[in-house]
Amino acid sequence: MKIGIPRALLYYNFYPFWLGFFSSLGIEICLSDTTTKDTLSKGASLVVTETCLPVKVYVGHILNLIDKGINKIFVPSIQSLQNKIYNCSKLRGLPDLIRNIVKKDITIIDATLDLSSDKKLYDFLLEIAKHFNINDLNKIKEASKQGFKMFNNFHIMRRSGIDFKTALKYASQNRVIIPNVEKEYPINIALISHGYNIYDDLTSMKIFNKMEKLDVKVYTAENLSNEQMIEGVSALNTNLYWANELEMTGAAGHFMQNNKIDGIITITAFGCGPDSLMVEKINKNSKNFNKPILNLTIDEQTGEAGFITRIEAFVDMLFRKKRANILKNIDLNEKFIINKETTINKTSNESINNN
Repeated sequence: MKIGIPRALLYYNFYPFWLGFFSSLGIEICLSDTTTKDTLSKGASLVVTETCLPVKVYVGHILNLIDKGINKIFVPSIQSLQNKIYNCSKLRGLPDLIRNIVKKDITIIDATLDLSSDKKLYDFLLEIAKHFNINDLNKIKEASKQGFKMFNNFHIMRRSGIDFKTALKYASQNRVIIPNVEKEYPINIALISHGYNIYDDLTSMKIFNKMEKLDVKVYTAENLSNEQMIEGVSALNTNLYWANELEMTGAAGHFMQNNKIDGIITITAFGCGPDSLMVEKINKNSKNFNKPILNLTIDEQTGEAGFITRIEAFVDMLFRKKRANILKNIDLNEKFIINKETTINKTSNESINNN
């Protein structure tokens, strides 16, 4: 009763649910280790060069689980989470990819979730549980409740401003902690990307730590509700097509309308077709909303020095722009006060002369 889950790709979206679900069924989860250069190197060695960075990392995590002696590994095929809204091919075809390139004696738990078809969530969960000789649908439903409880608690904390790792820790303990006081930052930036690009310390080069040192507050899609992101999609005058489009165009559309946000940074993996289309839409609309934007692309060759230099230059530009706006407002206020005093004095003198 043990299952391996790679710490990559959809782990960053759904792990709180899987933790609650599998734990309720008495199934122990074994996570792969955090990503290292060796993880990426081993994964990249098994796939063609054109494969995107997140998938190379994912393959490396599969190999890490095998090295740990795990022989049942969870590799679901998430086709669609909404009717006619589909995941990209890399997520839909993961089981076939792993089966064809990893020649090891393991069991791949490759249940398929496609909510655009007649197959529903409980069918998907039952397909998974059958690998552990669990066939009781009522037991599955009860376990899913525990999964959703942990999942919802995690997102409540994320929306309140708690960072990813802390929210995951508290959610796994069935606790909900809401911060009382939020620190004020001089600059606020919206970071538009997928969780697997920004919460993996290796691929993101610990961007949140870097931003904290620059005295910048970072907002992500997980700080928003679905309603806010759907409204953001409408603000960019587009329609949903990809399953993960809410956290890209939806979040960007919302933050572009938010006067608190000083600028936007997008991070995408090199060679990702859906993301390139979404970023193009975001770039076109950033001019309409007068939001400065920085587009960053990552792959296994990305150097940290150049990556951080571009971020520092962007943040410095936002500081200078904000400082200039503050000085401009001060100047306008001073002119308004001077003009007001001149008008009052002139009116007073005219009144005295008339008397």
